[in-house]
Amino acid sequence: MRLLNTYAGYLVFLLICSCTSQQTKEHTESVDTPEYALLKRTLPNHADQFIIELDTTVQEDWFEIDSRNDKIRLRGNNGVSVASALYYYIKNIVHGQITWNGTNLNFPETLPLLSEKIIKKTPYEYRYYLNYCTFNYTMSWWDWKRWEKELDWMALHGINMPLAITGEEFIWDNVYKSYGFTEEDLSGFFSGPSYFSWFWMGNLDGWGGPLPQSWKESHRDLQIKILNRARELGMTPVLPAFTGHVPASFKRIFPDAKLKQTNWGNDFEDTYILDCDDPLFAEIGKRFLEEQTKIYGTDHLYSADTFNENTPPSNDPEYLSNLSKQVYEGMRSADEEAVWVMQGWLFYSHRDFWKAPQIKGLLDAVPDDNMIILDLATEIEPVWKRTEAFYGKKWIWNMLHNFGGNISLFGRIETVATQPAAALKDSTSGKLKGIGLTMEAIEQNPVLYELMTDNTWNTEPIELNNWLKSYNLNRYGAVNFKLLEAWDILVQTVYNGQTIRDGAESIIVARPTFEGYRRWARTKLNYPAEDLLPAWDLFVEVSSEFEYSDGFKYDVVDVTRQVLANYALPLQQQISYAYKNGNQEAFKMYSAEFIELIEDLDRLLATRKDFLLGPWIADARSWGTTPDEKALYEQNARDLITLWGGADNRLHEYSNRQWSGLMTDFYKPRWEQFFTEVQNNWSDFDQNQFDEAIKTWEWNWVTTEKSFPVEASGNAIEVAKELHDKYRSKIEPLIAKMQPIIYDY
Repeated sequence: MRLLNTYAGYLVFLLICSCTSQQTKEHTESVDTPEYALLKRTLPNHADQFIIELDTTVQEDWFEIDSRNDKIRLRGNNGVSVASALYYYIKNIVHGQITWNGTNLNFPETLPLLSEKIIKKTPYEYRYYLNYCTFNYTMSWWDWKRWEKELDWMALHGINMPLAITGEEFIWDNVYKSYGFTEEDLSGFFSGPSYFSWFWMGNLDGWGGPLPQSWKESHRDLQIKILNRARELGMTPVLPAFTGHVPASFKRIFPDAKLKQTNWGNDFEDTYILDCDDPLFAEIGKRFLEEQTKIYGTDHLYSADTFNENTPPSNDPEYLSNLSKQVYEGMRSADEEAVWVMQGWLFYSHRDFWKAPQIKGLLDAVPDDNMIILDLATEIEPVWKRTEAFYGKKWIWNMLHNFGGNISLFGRIETVATQPAAALKDSTSGKLKGIGLTMEAIEQNPVLYELMTDNTWNTEPIELNNWLKSYNLNRYGAVNFKLLEAWDILVQTVYNGQTIRDGAESIIVARPTFEGYRRWARTKLNYPAEDLLPAWDLFVEVSSEFEYSDGFKYDVVDVTRQVLANYALPLQQQISYAYKNGNQEAFKMYSAEFIELIEDLDRLLATRKDFLLGPWIADARSWGTTPDEKALYEQNARDLITLWGGADNRLHEYSNRQWSGLMTDFYKPRWEQFFTEVQNNWSDFDQNQFDEAIKTWEWNWVTTEKSFPVEASGNAIEVAKELHDKYRSKIEPLIAKMQPIIYDY
């Protein structure tokens, strides 16, 4: 009996040791994993209060959160699922938030445990992220530190399918040099770093170059880091494939090649596309993917966009079918598991060409399971509804939202809250497999991105009012009824998503004019400007209660910025009215007020790093290894956000930014010159003559080297209050006075 008791005790001892060993093993595994490293980067002071477990036996993405041994346990099938569990805990249990424009991680020293297990599954196999344009309008100058932060953001927000096109110039360089092209042959081919998106898509060659070899090599290394981190977190990156874009010197190396000469809007030199029937097309396509796979690996997802914003030479469905067949076969020859991921932008941007027969012809040549279509701007126009859900192909519902990186409060918030789930339940939605974010730029309007990514773990439409209460709590650290009222106003005004395609711009950023509209400074609002004023009042009224809230300080600046940006139009039209009526005294008075408004906006924007020009310029220069390289990169950075291209480029102001530094160094002196020219030529001012003359000044600004502050200055709340006191009583009367004069631009 004693022996039995001893044996039983020994078994109990072994069991205890086993359990202890298992717990230790779980903890040891978690602290050595990419998932735990992300946790430590996100919550460095609380990481030891979590346990992380991976269970890859179930392929569908899922996560669980519960408490075990006085710790919070995060379980999931991969890193993205575990990170999503962490962010779910942050938002729903301790009420925090992580956005580009304001973070709230003010938590107690000991985090609360859970009384019940939380289990979430996603109905979306794919959660896509990025647009070719994002890589330039926002990411042109990112280093690894910034990319690491974004990859964490992706994982926390459930992204598992990011576009990954950094460092592609290194692959193209290797491939073309393998065919005997020299540095001289390629010097006019590679664009500058601000223009890779359009270079990769075959829209332009050479602009902003020549591209230094140091850039190609440094960004090869950066891409390797990006891909390694994405893959270890469980993401499947989308890499590019060959679509026929070749250097102008191609004809010298291959005189018999069949080339198509194209031009993207007559603002840049012609580019050359190799005909898909030419045997070299398949050969180069295969070599491109082989070289890319050798250096970057592959996840078998390839982005390829034919005729991006260019019209094909034929609308014959058979021609288009043969084209897509050749592109796909080029992928498949290098990778039998290749899946073609196509941006569906052309079906929206060139809808007059892409009718049902043409779309069907392009898509039908590729097996259904080997193609995924990105309905790129579903919240604007759901192309899937007029294409029978892309004729049987897998497709992804995307929010595009931002164009050009413009700074404007705007969005289709109700659509984003309800329509992904509505499409999911629609019997005609075919092979809807995912949701995504395909904005041209990020780091603005964080509410839209928090809302869109919250669809990931939901099958039902999001009830917006309740969601906004949670958003306010997470963002500001408290629910304030006046702020909820302000957000109701924002929903009905800036975020109502009606009338216009994308956010309205301020007349301040337009090349100076008496008109209320310039092509890329579209000033038409989707709401009466005066309707936004009560939201501004409420933000300012409660501001003293939220002086320690990062998210609130961003929002009060952004709302103030939007109100004053709107106010610029009736003020500018008062200037126009004074000129047309020959009232020089009124012209001088209102012109001075307009310049003062720009100065005040600059001072407001300077209080938040989010709205500074300085980091954009400094980050660009940081990549240069010589003074000449630094100057080239600064010119690229300046050009994209002002003229976009050359002095005569039709895209000028397309990527305008309401940034401190840009306000007083570019927009203000440009308007001052306009006002001076009008006064000096009062009776015979010539707008066209001014436009031609100002181009020289603008180009000189683009080619200037000058640093700007890289850190914020001033108190955001104090400046917002000051400007509210200064302008609030002026705005409504002037809007009312100018209403009959301001046309529907």
